Amino acid sequence: MTLQPVTPVNCASLLQPGCSLLQLDGEVLLFGQKGWPKRSCPTGVFGVRFKDGEMKLRPISFSNDSCYLPPLRCPAVCRLDPYDGLPESYLIHGGRTPNNEISSSLYVLTMDSRGSNRKLTLCCKEKELVGEVPGARYGHTMSMVQSLGKTACVLFGGRSYVPKGERTTETWNRVVDCPPQVFLFDLEFGCSSAHTLPELSHGQSFHLALAREDCVYFLGGHSLTSDSRPPRLIRLSVELRQGSPLLSSETLVTGISISSAIITRTGPAHRYIILGGYQLDSQKRMECSTVILDEKGIHIEHLEPPKWIPDIVHSRTWFGGSAGEGSVLLGVPTEGRPSQTDMHYFYQVSFQTEGENKEEDGSLQGCSQESKDYDDSTPLEDSEELYFGREPHELEDSSDGERDTYNEEDEEDETQTGYWIKCCPGCQVDPNTWQPYYSTELLRPAMIFCSRGEEAHWVHAQCMELSENQLVRLSQGSKKYFCLDHGGLPYQEMTPPRQVMSLKRTPMRVKDRKTPPTIKMSPAKKSFFRRLFD
Repeated sequence: MTLQPVTPVNCASLLQPGCSLLQLDGEVLLFGQKGWPKRSCPTGVFGVRFKDGEMKLRPISFSNDSCYLPPLRCPAVCRLDPYDGLPESYLIHGGRTPNNEISSSLYVLTMDSRGSNRKLTLCCKEKELVGEVPGARYGHTMSMVQSLGKTACVLFGGRSYVPKGERTTETWNRVVDCPPQVFLFDLEFGCSSAHTLPELSHGQSFHLALAREDCVYFLGGHSLTSDSRPPRLIRLSVELRQGSPLLSSETLVTGISISSAIITRTGPAHRYIILGGYQLDSQKRMECSTVILDEKGIHIEHLEPPKWIPDIVHSRTWFGGSAGEGSVLLGVPTEGRPSQTDMHYFYQVSFQTEGENKEEDGSLQGCSQESKDYDDSTPLEDSEELYFGREPHELEDSSDGERDTYNEEDEEDETQTGYWIKCCPGCQVDPNTWQPYYSTELLRPAMIFCSRGEEAHWVHAQCMELSENQLVRLSQGSKKYFCLDHGGLPYQEMTPPRQVMSLKRTPMRVKDRKTPPTIKMSPAKKSFFRRLFD
Protein backbone atom coordinates (compact mmCIF):
# COMPACT_ATOMS: atom_id res chain seq x y z
CA MET A 1 0.00 0.00 0.00
CA THR A 2 1.54 3.27 -1.13
CA LEU A 3 0.59 6.93 -1.25
CA GLN A 4 2.40 8.78 -4.01
CA PRO A 5 1.97 12.45 -4.98
CA VAL A 6 1.04 13.01 -8.61
CA THR A 7 1.95 16.12 -10.58
CA PRO A 8 -0.68 17.04 -13.20
CA VAL A 9 0.88 18.32 -16.41
CA ASN A 10 -1.23 21.24 -17.67
CA CYS A 11 -4.47 19.56 -16.63
CA ALA A 12 -5.01 20.23 -12.91
CA SER A 13 -8.09 22.39 -13.41
CA LEU A 14 -9.89 19.72 -15.43
CA LEU A 15 -10.37 17.43 -12.42
CA GLN A 16 -13.12 18.76 -10.20
CA PRO A 17 -15.32 17.20 -7.48
CA GLY A 18 -18.01 15.08 -9.10
CA CYS A 19 -15.96 13.85 -12.07
CA SER A 20 -15.81 10.14 -12.89
CA LEU A 21 -12.98 7.79 -13.81
CA LEU A 22 -13.76 4.88 -16.14
CA GLN A 23 -11.65 1.88 -17.15
CA LEU A 24 -12.33 0.80 -20.73
CA ASP A 25 -10.15 -1.57 -22.75
CA GLY A 26 -7.26 -1.22 -20.32
CA GLU A 27 -7.28 2.58 -20.38
CA VAL A 28 -8.34 5.03 -17.67
CA LEU A 29 -10.76 7.70 -18.91
CA LEU A 30 -11.79 10.97 -17.26
CA PHE A 31 -15.40 12.02 -17.70
CA GLY A 32 -17.26 15.07 -16.37
CA GLN A 33 -14.37 17.52 -16.52
CA LYS A 34 -14.45 21.22 -15.69
CA GLY A 35 -16.38 23.47 -18.05
CA TRP A 36 -18.04 22.70 -21.34
CA PRO A 37 -16.06 20.87 -24.02
CA LYS A 38 -14.16 23.28 -26.25
CA ARG A 39 -11.96 22.94 -29.28
CA SER A 40 -9.24 21.23 -27.28
CA CYS A 41 -11.53 18.25 -26.57
CA PRO A 42 -15.01 18.40 -28.13
CA THR A 43 -16.07 15.09 -26.59
CA GLY A 44 -15.24 16.02 -22.98
CA VAL A 45 -13.60 12.63 -22.36
CA PHE A 46 -9.86 12.36 -21.68
CA GLY A 47 -7.44 9.48 -21.44
CA VAL A 48 -5.43 9.49 -18.21
CA ARG A 49 -1.86 8.25 -17.98
CA PHE A 50 0.39 8.02 -14.92
CA LYS A 51 4.14 7.84 -15.49
CA ASP A 52 7.09 8.82 -13.28
CA GLY A 53 4.88 10.64 -10.79
CA GLU A 54 3.17 12.72 -13.49
CA MET A 55 -0.38 12.68 -14.78
CA LYS A 56 -1.11 13.56 -18.37
CA LEU A 57 -4.40 13.80 -20.22
CA ARG A 58 -5.13 13.15 -23.86
CA PRO A 59 -8.40 14.04 -25.65
CA ILE A 60 -10.47 11.05 -26.73
CA SER A 61 -12.36 11.11 -30.03
CA PHE A 62 -15.87 9.83 -30.66
CA SER A 63 -17.13 8.11 -33.78
CA ASN A 64 -19.09 10.17 -36.29
CA ASP A 65 -22.39 8.48 -35.39
CA SER A 66 -22.05 9.28 -31.66
CA CYS A 67 -24.39 11.58 -29.80
CA TYR A 68 -23.33 14.52 -27.64
CA LEU A 69 -22.36 13.61 -24.08
CA PRO A 70 -22.62 16.58 -21.67
CA PRO A 71 -20.09 16.95 -18.82
CA LEU A 72 -22.08 15.34 -16.03
CA ARG A 73 -21.16 15.56 -12.34
CA CYS A 74 -22.07 12.83 -9.85
CA PRO A 75 -23.90 10.60 -12.36
CA ALA A 76 -24.70 6.93 -11.85
CA VAL A 77 -21.99 4.95 -13.65
CA CYS A 78 -22.23 1.20 -14.17
CA ARG A 79 -19.73 -1.08 -15.88
CA LEU A 80 -21.00 -3.81 -18.20
CA ASP A 81 -18.64 -6.72 -18.64
CA PRO A 82 -18.81 -8.46 -22.04
CA TYR A 83 -21.77 -10.85 -22.20
CA ASP A 84 -23.91 -12.47 -24.94
CA GLY A 85 -21.53 -11.21 -27.61
CA LEU A 86 -21.89 -7.57 -26.46
CA PRO A 87 -18.67 -5.57 -25.98
CA GLU A 88 -17.36 -4.06 -22.77
CA SER A 89 -19.26 -0.83 -22.08
CA TYR A 90 -20.46 1.68 -19.50
CA LEU A 91 -23.91 2.95 -18.60
CA ILE A 92 -24.17 6.62 -17.55
CA HIS A 93 -27.40 7.99 -16.14
CA GLY A 94 -28.35 11.37 -14.70
CA GLY A 95 -25.88 13.78 -13.15
CA ARG A 96 -25.79 17.54 -13.10
CA THR A 97 -24.05 19.87 -15.51
CA PRO A 98 -21.81 22.83 -14.56
CA ASN A 99 -24.91 25.03 -15.04
CA ASN A 100 -26.72 23.09 -12.28
CA GLU A 101 -29.07 21.43 -14.75
CA ILE A 102 -29.96 17.85 -13.79
CA SER A 103 -30.09 15.22 -16.51
CA SER A 104 -32.46 12.27 -16.90
CA SER A 105 -30.83 10.68 -19.96
CA LEU A 106 -29.22 7.25 -20.17
CA TYR A 107 -26.06 6.89 -22.26
CA VAL A 108 -24.19 3.78 -23.40
CA LEU A 109 -20.43 4.28 -23.86
CA THR A 110 -18.49 1.63 -25.80
CA MET A 111 -15.20 1.33 -27.66
CA ASP A 112 -15.57 1.95 -31.38
CA SER A 113 -12.08 1.20 -32.68
CA ARG A 114 -8.35 1.25 -32.04
CA GLY A 115 -6.14 3.03 -34.55
CA SER A 116 -2.76 1.96 -35.86
CA ASN A 117 -1.11 3.90 -33.03
CA ARG A 118 -3.58 2.43 -30.52
CA LYS A 119 -5.52 5.68 -30.37
CA LEU A 120 -8.87 4.94 -28.73
CA THR A 121 -12.13 6.01 -30.39
CA LEU A 122 -15.37 5.75 -28.40
CA CYS A 123 -19.00 5.53 -29.39
CA CYS A 124 -21.74 7.15 -27.31
CA LYS A 125 -25.41 6.36 -27.82
CA GLU A 126 -28.43 7.63 -25.89
CA LYS A 127 -30.69 4.81 -24.75
CA GLU A 128 -34.41 5.50 -24.74
CA LEU A 129 -36.49 4.02 -21.94
CA VAL A 130 -40.22 3.34 -21.88
CA GLY A 131 -42.57 2.60 -19.02
CA GLU A 132 -41.96 3.93 -15.50
CA VAL A 133 -38.88 6.02 -16.29
CA PRO A 134 -36.83 7.53 -13.41
CA GLY A 135 -36.71 11.30 -13.29
CA ALA A 136 -33.70 13.57 -13.41
CA ARG A 137 -31.34 12.99 -10.48
CA TYR A 138 -27.72 12.84 -9.36
CA GLY A 139 -25.83 11.11 -6.56
CA HIS A 140 -27.52 7.74 -7.27
CA THR A 141 -26.20 4.31 -8.26
CA MET A 142 -26.71 1.70 -10.97
CA SER A 143 -25.80 -1.99 -10.73
CA MET A 144 -26.07 -5.02 -13.01
CA VAL A 145 -27.81 -8.19 -11.81
CA GLN A 146 -28.09 -11.63 -13.41
CA SER A 147 -30.88 -14.06 -12.66
CA LEU A 148 -32.35 -17.06 -14.51
CA GLY A 149 -30.14 -16.40 -17.51
CA LYS A 150 -31.27 -12.78 -17.83
CA THR A 151 -29.51 -9.48 -17.18
CA ALA A 152 -31.02 -6.23 -15.89
CA CYS A 153 -29.90 -2.92 -14.42
CA VAL A 154 -30.95 -1.70 -10.97
CA LEU A 155 -31.14 2.05 -10.24
CA PHE A 156 -31.70 3.46 -6.76
CA GLY A 157 -31.41 6.70 -4.78
CA GLY A 158 -30.30 10.16 -5.74
CA ARG A 159 -31.56 13.68 -5.22
CA SER A 160 -33.12 16.31 -7.40
CA TYR A 161 -35.00 19.60 -7.29
CA VAL A 162 -38.50 19.88 -5.86
CA PRO A 163 -41.03 18.66 -8.49
CA LYS A 164 -42.54 21.46 -10.54
CA GLY A 165 -46.03 20.78 -9.26
CA GLU A 166 -44.87 21.24 -5.66
CA ARG A 167 -42.65 24.27 -6.12
CA THR A 168 -43.30 27.56 -4.39
CA THR A 169 -41.37 30.79 -4.31
CA GLU A 170 -39.51 29.61 -1.22
CA THR A 171 -38.74 26.10 -2.51
CA TRP A 172 -38.12 26.79 -6.18
CA ASN A 173 -34.51 25.57 -6.27
CA ARG A 174 -34.49 23.38 -3.16
CA VAL A 175 -32.80 20.00 -3.43
CA VAL A 176 -34.69 16.99 -2.03
CA ASP A 177 -34.17 13.25 -1.89
CA CYS A 178 -35.80 11.28 -4.67
CA PRO A 179 -38.56 8.85 -3.63
CA PRO A 180 -37.10 5.56 -2.34
CA GLN A 181 -38.04 3.53 -5.39
CA VAL A 182 -36.04 0.85 -7.17
CA PHE A 183 -36.04 1.04 -10.97
CA LEU A 184 -35.32 -2.01 -13.09
CA PHE A 185 -34.08 -1.60 -16.69
CA ASP A 186 -34.31 -4.20 -19.42
CA LEU A 187 -31.50 -3.02 -21.68
CA GLU A 188 -32.51 -5.28 -24.57
CA PHE A 189 -35.99 -3.80 -25.01
CA GLY A 190 -35.53 -0.51 -23.11
CA CYS A 191 -38.33 -1.21 -20.62
CA SER A 192 -38.25 0.38 -17.16
CA SER A 193 -40.31 -0.52 -14.11
CA ALA A 194 -40.52 1.06 -10.63
CA HIS A 195 -40.77 -0.96 -7.41
CA THR A 196 -41.50 0.12 -3.82
CA LEU A 197 -40.16 -1.92 -0.91
CA PRO A 198 -41.01 -1.49 2.80
CA GLU A 199 -37.35 -1.60 3.91
CA LEU A 200 -36.54 1.34 1.64
CA SER A 201 -38.63 4.01 3.35
CA HIS A 202 -36.22 6.98 3.21
CA GLY A 203 -34.36 8.66 0.41
CA GLN A 204 -30.69 7.86 0.02
CA SER A 205 -27.94 9.48 -2.03
CA PHE A 206 -24.16 9.34 -2.45
CA HIS A 207 -24.17 5.75 -1.19
CA LEU A 208 -22.31 2.68 -2.45
CA ALA A 209 -23.84 -0.16 -4.44
CA LEU A 210 -22.13 -3.56 -4.82
CA ALA A 211 -23.65 -6.32 -6.94
CA ARG A 212 -23.02 -10.04 -7.23
CA GLU A 213 -25.23 -12.23 -9.40
CA ASP A 214 -28.84 -11.50 -8.31
CA CYS A 215 -28.07 -9.43 -5.18
CA VAL A 216 -27.28 -5.72 -4.76
CA TYR A 217 -25.98 -4.27 -1.50
CA PHE A 218 -26.67 -0.59 -0.69
CA LEU A 219 -24.13 0.69 1.82
CA GLY A 220 -24.15 4.04 3.68
CA GLY A 221 -25.47 7.19 2.06
CA HIS A 222 -26.77 10.57 3.12
CA SER A 223 -30.39 11.50 3.78
CA LEU A 224 -31.53 15.11 3.45
CA THR A 225 -34.71 14.45 5.44
CA SER A 226 -32.82 13.59 8.63
CA ASP A 227 -29.51 15.23 7.58
CA SER A 228 -27.65 12.14 8.73
CA ARG A 229 -25.54 9.25 7.48
CA PRO A 230 -27.02 6.21 9.20
CA PRO A 231 -24.98 2.97 9.05
CA ARG A 232 -27.39 1.30 6.67
CA LEU A 233 -26.73 -1.90 4.77
CA ILE A 234 -29.58 -3.22 2.66
CA ARG A 235 -29.51 -6.34 0.52
CA LEU A 236 -31.78 -6.29 -2.53
CA SER A 237 -32.57 -9.62 -4.20
CA VAL A 238 -33.85 -9.61 -7.78
CA GLU A 239 -35.49 -12.57 -9.46
CA LEU A 240 -36.01 -11.94 -13.16
CA ARG A 241 -39.10 -14.05 -13.72
CA GLN A 242 -40.89 -14.28 -17.01
CA GLY A 243 -43.45 -11.49 -17.15
CA SER A 244 -42.92 -9.54 -13.93
CA PRO A 245 -39.72 -9.58 -11.83
CA LEU A 246 -39.78 -10.29 -8.10
CA LEU A 247 -37.83 -7.96 -5.76
CA SER A 248 -37.21 -8.41 -2.04
CA SER A 249 -35.00 -6.52 0.43
CA GLU A 250 -33.45 -7.17 3.82
CA THR A 251 -31.78 -4.81 6.30
CA LEU A 252 -28.43 -6.03 7.63
CA VAL A 253 -26.64 -4.87 10.79
CA THR A 254 -23.04 -4.57 9.53
CA GLY A 255 -23.32 -1.19 7.85
CA ILE A 256 -20.98 1.80 7.69
CA SER A 257 -21.82 5.44 8.27
CA ILE A 258 -20.32 6.93 5.12
CA SER A 259 -21.17 8.96 2.03
CA SER A 260 -19.38 9.99 -1.19
CA ALA A 261 -16.79 7.24 -0.75
CA ILE A 262 -14.42 5.90 -3.41
CA ILE A 263 -14.51 2.20 -4.20
CA THR A 264 -12.02 0.21 -6.26
CA ARG A 265 -11.91 -3.41 -7.29
CA THR A 266 -8.85 -5.51 -6.40
CA GLY A 267 -9.15 -8.50 -8.73
CA PRO A 268 -11.48 -10.63 -10.80
CA ALA A 269 -13.26 -11.85 -7.66
CA HIS A 270 -15.83 -9.71 -5.87
CA ARG A 271 -13.32 -8.03 -3.59
CA TYR A 272 -13.42 -4.25 -3.14
CA ILE A 273 -11.69 -1.55 -1.11
CA ILE A 274 -13.53 1.50 0.24
CA LEU A 275 -11.51 4.69 0.65
CA GLY A 276 -12.42 8.26 1.53
CA GLY A 277 -15.90 9.59 2.09
CA TYR A 278 -17.45 11.53 4.95
CA GLN A 279 -18.82 10.54 8.35
CA LEU A 280 -20.17 14.04 8.96
CA ASP A 281 -20.42 17.17 6.86
CA SER A 282 -17.14 18.44 8.27
CA GLN A 283 -15.48 15.12 9.14
CA LYS A 284 -13.78 12.89 6.62
CA ARG A 285 -13.59 9.13 7.06
CA MET A 286 -9.87 8.43 7.26
CA GLU A 287 -10.27 4.67 7.54
CA CYS A 288 -10.28 2.02 4.81
CA SER A 289 -12.38 -1.11 4.55
CA THR A 290 -12.26 -4.31 2.53
CA VAL A 291 -15.57 -5.66 1.23
CA ILE A 292 -15.91 -9.25 0.02
CA LEU A 293 -19.01 -10.65 -1.67
CA ASP A 294 -19.48 -14.43 -1.76
CA GLU A 295 -22.25 -17.02 -1.72
CA LYS A 296 -22.84 -16.44 1.99
CA GLY A 297 -23.30 -12.69 1.72
CA ILE A 298 -21.19 -9.61 2.36
CA HIS A 299 -18.15 -9.33 4.64
CA ILE A 300 -16.69 -5.97 5.70
CA GLU A 301 -13.25 -5.93 7.28
CA HIS A 302 -11.03 -3.14 8.51
CA LEU A 303 -8.02 -2.34 6.34
CA GLU A 304 -4.95 -0.45 7.48
CA PRO A 305 -5.07 2.95 5.75
CA PRO A 306 -2.02 4.51 4.12
CA LYS A 307 0.07 6.99 6.03
CA TRP A 308 -1.85 10.18 5.44
CA ILE A 309 0.21 13.33 4.98
CA PRO A 310 -0.75 16.60 6.75
CA ASP A 311 -2.25 18.12 3.57
CA ILE A 312 -4.79 15.29 3.40
CA VAL A 313 -5.46 15.13 7.15
CA HIS A 314 -6.18 18.85 7.55
CA SER A 315 -8.19 19.31 4.34
CA ARG A 316 -11.93 19.70 4.75
CA THR A 317 -12.89 18.03 1.47
CA TRP A 318 -11.48 15.44 -0.90
CA PHE A 319 -12.62 13.62 -4.02
CA GLY A 320 -11.40 11.11 -6.55
CA GLY A 321 -12.12 7.83 -8.27
CA SER A 322 -10.83 4.39 -9.12
CA ALA A 323 -7.87 4.52 -11.51
CA GLY A 324 -7.76 0.78 -12.15
CA GLU A 325 -7.79 -2.35 -10.03
CA GLY A 326 -6.41 -1.54 -6.59
CA SER A 327 -5.54 2.06 -7.51
CA VAL A 328 -7.26 5.30 -6.49
CA LEU A 329 -6.69 8.88 -7.66
CA LEU A 330 -7.25 11.26 -4.74
CA GLY A 331 -7.56 15.04 -4.91
CA VAL A 332 -7.51 17.56 -2.04
CA PRO A 333 -7.83 21.36 -2.31
CA THR A 334 -4.82 23.58 -1.79
CA GLU A 335 -6.85 25.64 0.72
CA GLY A 336 -6.11 29.02 -0.88
CA ARG A 337 -2.32 28.96 -0.73
CA PRO A 338 -0.99 31.80 -2.88
CA SER A 339 2.21 29.91 -3.72
CA GLN A 340 0.21 27.15 -5.43
CA THR A 341 -1.15 27.94 -8.87
CA ASP A 342 -3.30 24.78 -9.01
CA MET A 343 -6.49 24.39 -7.01
CA HIS A 344 -5.88 20.78 -5.93
CA TYR A 345 -3.14 18.41 -4.88
CA PHE A 346 -3.37 14.92 -6.38
CA TYR A 347 -2.20 11.60 -4.98
CA GLN A 348 -2.28 8.03 -6.22
CA VAL A 349 -3.11 5.39 -3.63
CA SER A 350 -2.15 1.85 -4.56
CA PHE A 351 -3.38 -1.15 -2.57
CA GLN A 352 -1.46 -3.74 -4.59
CA THR A 353 1.50 -5.65 -3.22
CA GLU A 354 4.90 -5.24 -4.83
CA GLY A 355 4.54 -8.34 -7.03
CA GLU A 356 1.02 -7.45 -8.10
CA ASN A 357 2.04 -3.85 -8.62
CA LYS A 358 4.85 -4.78 -10.98
CA GLU A 359 2.60 -7.10 -12.92
CA GLU A 360 -0.10 -4.44 -13.08
CA ASP A 361 2.35 -1.78 -14.23
CA GLY A 362 3.71 -4.10 -16.89
CA SER A 363 0.28 -4.84 -18.27
CA LEU A 364 -0.75 -1.21 -18.30
CA GLN A 365 2.47 0.02 -19.82
CA GLY A 366 2.31 -2.73 -22.41
CA CYS A 367 -0.84 -1.12 -23.73
CA SER A 368 0.27 2.46 -23.32
CA GLN A 369 3.84 2.31 -24.58
CA GLU A 370 2.68 1.41 -28.05
CA SER A 371 0.83 4.70 -28.22
CA LYS A 372 3.04 7.78 -28.29
CA ASP A 373 0.20 10.31 -28.27
CA TYR A 374 0.94 11.38 -24.69
CA ASP A 375 4.56 12.26 -25.42
CA ASP A 376 4.92 12.97 -29.13
CA SER A 377 1.69 14.79 -29.81
CA THR A 378 0.41 18.01 -28.28
CA PRO A 379 -2.43 17.01 -25.96
CA LEU A 380 -4.87 19.61 -24.73
CA GLU A 381 -3.64 22.45 -26.93
CA ASP A 382 -5.96 25.20 -28.00
CA SER A 383 -5.54 24.86 -31.74
CA GLU A 384 -7.54 23.84 -34.76
CA GLU A 385 -5.63 20.56 -35.15
CA LEU A 386 -7.93 18.48 -32.92
CA TYR A 387 -11.27 17.77 -34.53
CA PHE A 388 -14.28 15.70 -33.62
CA GLY A 389 -13.89 12.18 -35.00
CA ARG A 390 -10.43 12.70 -36.48
CA GLU A 391 -8.73 9.55 -37.71
CA PRO A 392 -5.63 8.32 -35.85
CA HIS A 393 -3.35 8.35 -38.92
CA GLU A 394 -4.06 12.04 -39.41
CA LEU A 395 -2.41 12.88 -36.09
CA GLU A 396 0.79 10.91 -36.61
CA ASP A 397 2.57 13.52 -38.74
CA SER A 398 0.75 16.59 -37.51
CA SER A 399 3.21 17.60 -34.78
CA ASP A 400 4.76 20.94 -35.48
CA GLY A 401 7.41 20.63 -32.75
CA GLU A 402 5.84 23.16 -30.41
CA ARG A 403 4.95 22.13 -26.86
CA ASP A 404 2.03 24.44 -26.17
CA THR A 405 0.27 24.04 -22.86
CA TYR A 406 -3.44 23.64 -22.38
CA ASN A 407 -5.18 26.97 -22.74
CA GLU A 408 -7.41 27.17 -19.67
CA GLU A 409 -8.86 30.51 -20.75
CA ASP A 410 -11.00 28.68 -23.29
CA GLU A 411 -12.71 26.72 -20.54
CA GLU A 412 -15.38 28.09 -18.26
CA ASP A 413 -13.82 29.14 -14.96
CA GLU A 414 -16.11 27.71 -12.30
CA THR A 415 -14.24 29.46 -9.51
CA GLN A 416 -15.65 32.73 -10.85
CA THR A 417 -19.25 31.60 -11.28
CA GLY A 418 -20.54 31.47 -7.73
CA TYR A 419 -20.56 27.91 -6.42
CA TRP A 420 -20.92 26.86 -2.79
CA ILE A 421 -17.30 25.83 -2.34
CA LYS A 422 -15.90 28.87 -0.51
CA CYS A 423 -17.68 31.52 1.50
CA CYS A 424 -17.07 33.68 4.55
CA PRO A 425 -16.89 31.81 7.91
CA GLY A 426 -20.04 33.46 9.21
CA CYS A 427 -22.24 32.51 6.27
CA GLN A 428 -25.76 31.52 7.29
CA VAL A 429 -26.93 30.38 3.85
CA ASP A 430 -27.66 26.63 3.78
CA PRO A 431 -26.98 25.18 0.32
CA ASN A 432 -29.55 22.42 0.89
CA THR A 433 -32.36 24.88 1.65
CA TRP A 434 -31.09 27.73 -0.49
CA GLN A 435 -33.77 29.76 -2.23
CA PRO A 436 -33.44 32.62 -4.72
CA TYR A 437 -33.18 35.97 -2.97
CA TYR A 438 -32.27 38.00 -6.03
CA SER A 439 -33.45 37.55 -9.59
CA THR A 440 -29.79 37.09 -10.55
CA GLU A 441 -29.69 33.92 -8.39
CA LEU A 442 -32.11 31.90 -10.51
CA LEU A 443 -29.23 30.22 -12.36
CA ARG A 444 -26.31 30.72 -9.94
CA PRO A 445 -26.04 31.91 -6.35
CA ALA A 446 -25.25 35.61 -6.23
CA MET A 447 -21.73 35.93 -4.84
CA ILE A 448 -18.83 38.35 -5.07
CA PHE A 449 -15.15 37.59 -4.54
CA CYS A 450 -13.35 38.94 -1.47
CA SER A 451 -9.62 39.39 -2.00
CA ARG A 452 -7.99 39.85 1.37
CA GLY A 453 -4.46 38.51 1.13
CA GLU A 454 -4.32 34.73 1.57
CA GLU A 455 -7.91 34.55 2.81
CA ALA A 456 -9.49 35.15 -0.57
CA HIS A 457 -12.92 33.55 -0.74
CA TRP A 458 -16.43 33.94 -2.06
CA VAL A 459 -19.05 35.82 -0.08
CA HIS A 460 -22.80 35.59 -0.59
CA ALA A 461 -24.45 38.88 -1.34
CA GLN A 462 -27.10 38.02 1.26
CA CYS A 463 -24.42 37.90 3.97
CA MET A 464 -23.28 41.39 2.98
CA GLU A 465 -26.83 42.77 2.80
CA LEU A 466 -26.32 44.12 -0.70
CA SER A 467 -29.14 45.30 -2.88
CA GLU A 468 -29.55 43.69 -6.27
CA ASN A 469 -28.70 46.89 -8.14
CA GLN A 470 -25.51 47.25 -6.14
CA LEU A 471 -24.68 43.59 -6.70
CA VAL A 472 -25.07 43.92 -10.45
CA ARG A 473 -22.90 47.01 -10.45
CA LEU A 474 -20.18 45.35 -8.37
CA SER A 475 -20.17 42.17 -10.45
CA GLN A 476 -19.38 43.94 -13.70
CA GLY A 477 -15.86 43.49 -14.95
CA SER A 478 -13.04 41.74 -13.11
CA LYS A 479 -12.99 43.89 -9.99
CA LYS A 480 -12.29 42.63 -6.47
CA TYR A 481 -13.70 43.85 -3.18
CA PHE A 482 -13.32 43.54 0.56
CA CYS A 483 -16.16 41.88 2.45
CA LEU A 484 -17.80 42.97 5.68
CA ASP A 485 -15.73 40.52 7.75
CA HIS A 486 -12.62 42.46 6.82
CA GLY A 487 -14.02 45.80 7.83
CA GLY A 488 -16.07 48.53 6.21
CA LEU A 489 -18.33 48.53 3.21
CA PRO A 490 -17.15 46.67 0.13
CA TYR A 491 -14.88 48.89 -1.84
CA GLN A 492 -13.02 48.48 -5.05
CA GLU A 493 -9.44 47.30 -5.06
CA MET A 494 -7.86 48.52 -8.27
CA THR A 495 -4.34 49.13 -9.39
CA PRO A 496 -3.87 52.87 -9.98
CA PRO A 497 -3.61 53.64 -13.67
CA ARG A 498 -0.12 54.14 -14.96
CA GLN A 499 0.63 57.70 -15.91
CA VAL A 500 2.15 57.92 -19.34
CA MET A 501 4.02 61.10 -20.18
CA SER A 502 2.97 62.48 -23.53
CA LEU A 503 5.77 63.17 -25.95
CA LYS A 504 6.20 66.72 -27.24
CA ARG A 505 6.68 66.79 -30.93
CA THR A 506 8.47 69.89 -32.21
CA PRO A 507 8.26 70.56 -35.92
CA MET A 508 11.47 70.16 -37.85
CA ARG A 509 12.97 73.28 -39.37
CA VAL A 510 14.07 73.03 -42.96
CA LYS A 511 17.12 75.05 -43.84
CA ASP A 512 16.80 77.63 -46.63
CA ARG A 513 13.17 76.79 -47.18
CA LYS A 514 11.80 79.13 -49.85
CA THR A 515 8.25 80.33 -49.64
CA PRO A 516 6.28 80.48 -52.87
CA PRO A 517 6.21 83.95 -54.39
CA THR A 518 3.01 85.92 -54.09
CA ILE A 519 1.66 88.08 -56.93
CA LYS A 520 -0.22 91.21 -56.01
CA MET A 521 -3.10 91.92 -58.39
CA SER A 522 -5.83 94.45 -58.36
CA PRO A 523 -9.46 93.37 -58.31
CA ALA A 524 -9.83 94.34 -61.96
CA LYS A 525 -6.93 92.02 -63.03
CA LYS A 526 -8.38 89.17 -60.95
CA SER A 527 -11.72 89.58 -62.68
CA PHE A 528 -10.04 89.64 -66.09
CA PHE A 529 -8.09 86.44 -65.52
CA ARG A 530 -11.19 84.70 -64.10
CA ARG A 531 -13.22 85.51 -67.19
CA LEU A 532 -10.29 84.53 -69.41
CA PHE A 533 -9.95 81.00 -67.98
CA ASP A 534 -13.67 80.47 -67.71
